[in-house]
Amino acid sequence: MARLGLVTLVFFHLTTGFLTMASVEECGRPLASSRIVGGKDAAEGAWPWQASVQVYKQHVCGGSIITNRWVLSAAHCYYNTGYPKSSYRVCLGMYQLSHPNPNSACLAVKNIIVNSLFAEEGGPGDIMLLELEENMSFSDFILPICLPDSSNYFPSGLDCWVTGWGDIGSKRPLSYPKTLQQVMLPLIDQLTCDDLYHTYSPVSPSIPIILSDMICAGYEKGQKDSCQGDSGGPLVCQSNGSWFQIGIVSWGAGCALPKRPGVYTLVPAYESWIQEHVPGVIFGIAKFSTNGCPTSTSTTPLLLLLLTLVNVL
Repeated sequence: MARLGLVTLVFFHLTTGFLTMASVEECGRPLASSRIVGGKDAAEGAWPWQASVQVYKQHVCGGSIITNRWVLSAAHCYYNTGYPKSSYRVCLGMYQLSHPNPNSACLAVKNIIVNSLFAEEGGPGDIMLLELEENMSFSDFILPICLPDSSNYFPSGLDCWVTGWGDIGSKRPLSYPKTLQQVMLPLIDQLTCDDLYHTYSPVSPSIPIILSDMICAGYEKGQKDSCQGDSGGPLVCQSNGSWFQIGIVSWGAGCALPKRPGVYTLVPAYESWIQEHVPGVIFGIAKFSTNGCPTSTSTTPLLLLLLTLVNVL
C-alpha cells in the first residue's frame, strides 16, 4: 500500500546472482498464479496492474498501473474522442466489470498526456499517460507492472499474455458479468509482422505498415487476438518471476484474422518519454536468450541478505 515510509531491501537475487533493489511491493509479481478472442477467464488477482479506463463510468479502454499515481494506456483512447478530461476515471483492482468488489477502487483523472507523435490510429506514438487525482493504495489486487528498459531484447516467438474486457469476437461483446479475459500469444517481430500485413494489401512493400515503435503478437492463422475494448491494455512477458509490459494494445485489421496479428505500441521505445513525465518511474531489465528463456550475466549468488535500508520520507 502507499505509505510515507518505505522499507527497501538490497540483496543478491538467489537465482540470477545480480544486485537488485526490491521494495515491499514489487512490480510485476501478482498474488495469484496462473478485447480477447480465443481466451479464457482470468483468475481474480492474477493481473493486479490491469486497469479499466472509463468515460462517464463506462469502460472504454484498458490500462496498466506503473506507479501509485500513474496509469499507462493508448493515445487513441482519448485523442480526438471528443470526451472531456473530466469525464474520465480509472478503476483499479477490477475483476468483473458488472460486479465491483471490495478490492477495487475508481479514481478521478487529474491529467492526461498524449504522446506528441500520435495523429491517427495505425500511426506512431499510440501511448498516453493518465495522472490520477490521488495516490492509489497498493494491495494484493492493485500493484504496478514492471517496465523493461530500451536495451531489452524480446525474441520473436516468446509467449506473452494480453488481458482485457474487450470484445470476444467481431461485434461480440464480452457477456455478463464481464469477467477479465486473458490469452497467451507469441511475439512477432516488426519485420515479420510487416510482411504479414503486406500480404493481400495494396500498400507497396517499400512502405512500412508496422513501424519501429510497434511490435505484434498472435498467430499467422489468427483465431486468438485482442479486440475492440482491449485498447490501451498491457501485453506482458515474464522474466525471472516478474512480469514486464512490452506492449500496449494499439490496433489491428479486424480481430483474430489470418495474417493480421494484433499490433502493440512498443513500451521500451518510449522509455525516455515516460521518464520525462512520470516522477520516480523505474525501468528494469528483463533479458531473454534466443530461445525465449530468461537469462542473465550473473555473478555467483550469495545466500545471505546483505543490507536493509529504511528510508523515511
